[in-house]
Amino acid sequence: MAHPTQLGFQDAASPVMEELLHFHDHALMIVFLISTLVLYIIVAMVSTKLTNKYILDSQEIEIVWTVLPAVILVLIALPSLRILYLMDEINDPHLTIKAMGHQWYWSYEYTDYEDLGFDSYMVPTQDLTPGQFRLLETDHRMVVPMESPIRVLVSAEDVLHSWAVPSLGVKMDAVPGRLNQTAFIASRPGVFYGQCSEICGANHSFMPIVVEAVPLKHFESWSSLMLEDA
Repeated sequence: MAHPTQLGFQDAASPVMEELLHFHDHALMIVFLISTLVLYIIVAMVSTKLTNKYILDSQEIEIVWTVLPAVILVLIALPSLRILYLMDEINDPHLTIKAMGHQWYWSYEYTDYEDLGFDSYMVPTQDLTPGQFRLLETDHRMVVPMESPIRVLVSAEDVLHSWAVPSLGVKMDAVPGRLNQTAFIASRPGVFYGQCSEICGANHSFMPIVVEAVPLKHFESWSSLMLEDA
């Protein structure tokens, strides 16, 4: 999860987020190179009175500074489109979960089970136990098996919400009357935090998302326990 003074992204916990981090680094290096070149040209123009007559009227240079930006844009666009298609691909999910946004909490329904669902509210500050995070901890976590494709159906009951977990590379709008879907694979066990990312009213800041990825056998034990309690 994020920590104070952090400059970069959160550590990736899914293959898609790893791809997004690599693309970010790729694009940032191109930005650095362009910025360095432009800065050098500005400094050279300001600090010298010499003029190169071949630059004043040169077809070759005009061709270069027309073609080069086009090539750079292609080098950025191709990996970007690849990741967009990867994020949109949902192949044979092992588990489907419906996440419904409410003012101001989330409810989860495991559609592969007959009666497995619960509401997830933020834990108030005065009720936090040592080791829990303020404004991020919930009374019920969304538990998923690790290394399994998970499909999340996202919708809302009242106003616009957005289901987002940065370390999993997931962000999907929750629109009333519309069912959106996204998918992720948790590549390691852990607890991953997110928040509603669409301003949805007075308590928008107080509807966190907690995804807990566990080994499959632990998930089966958890689901059996939840069904018994239901």
